[in-house]
Amino acid sequence: MATQSNARIRLPSVAGQFYPADARQLDEQVSHLISQAQEPDTAMPKAVIAPHAGYIYSGPVAATAYKKVAALKGRIERVVLLSPAHRYGFYGIAWSDVDYFRTPLGDIEVDRQAIEQLHELDFVQSIEQAFDGEHALEVHLPFLQKALGNFKLVPFVVGQTAAEQVASLLELLWGDEKTLIVISSDLSHFHPYPEARQKDRQTAKAIENKAYESLNGHNACGIYPVSGLLLLARQKNLEVELVDLRNSGDTAGSHDSVVGYGAFLVH
Repeated sequence: MATQSNARIRLPSVAGQFYPADARQLDEQVSHLISQAQEPDTAMPKAVIAPHAGYIYSGPVAATAYKKVAALKGRIERVVLLSPAHRYGFYGIAWSDVDYFRTPLGDIEVDRQAIEQLHELDFVQSIEQAFDGEHALEVHLPFLQKALGNFKLVPFVVGQTAAEQVASLLELLWGDEKTLIVISSDLSHFHPYPEARQKDRQTAKAIENKAYESLNGHNACGIYPVSGLLLLARQKNLEVELVDLRNSGDTAGSHDSVVGYGAFLVH
């Protein structure tokens, strides 16, 4: 679908930093990451939790989740994407008043009708500053474009928010098998490799057990959107499955101070 000439477009902020700004290089890198990932032997996901660092660090772990998502190509029409807020502090959940999000791979149409469904939720509001420079949302878009092709996007940045509020938003947008939920989160930050491994294993177990009450911002930076998804998964009696758990020391960094990454499927 061609982008309308008068459309409001949010331009990429971290292209050339977290991932290549050149369309061909980006296409090749994401295609390679997904092709090299081992496809999880599990049911098709309704939702995924995946990391959001630079592609050389977290890309292989995110690709494990997107390898399974790619099997849904042609079936998913809408992606609801929630990321934490790294650059702008606020309470509630933010949406952006634009028509398209742009990446080097093209423009993704925002599902404005879906956002309008949330007008009764007073904690959901338009906050453009929340999206400015927010890498945790943006880095997922090229993966989604390569895995799914065409789809409409419902993007949110989540500030300090109760799990019940995030769950109520997700419930309204849950939809049918044509809707995919994506939650953006890394795990522990800047611990020595052995300590990070231990901490991330504990966090992964809590996420699999949907024990969101035991999580905090130190063991998962996406604590607020993750907690809301886990609460709803508990209410719906869904299974949360860990499919990859590594850190930057396993992918492209030293072991002195690492960041943890986990990929989870909810089905």
